[in-house]
Amino acid sequence: MATEVANSTEILQELKSIKSELQYLKEHMVSSDMILTKEEEILLSKAREEHKNKKTTKLKDLMRDLN
Repeated sequence: MATEVANSTEILQELKSIKSELQYLKEHMVSSDMILTKEEEILLSKAREEHKNKKTTKLKDLMRDLN
């Protein structure tokens, strides 16, 4: 009987430890929306290059042209 109680206590302690670690992981996990695919990296690089070379349109100019 004493062995069963000791085992139950150890199991509960281990579960609490796992729960704590799981909570930490949830809080520090990177959102999948924050990771770029290879295709997205290429598109971002291209967009940055176009912006650097002034080949982009300002939003206010685009909105004006569309209206």
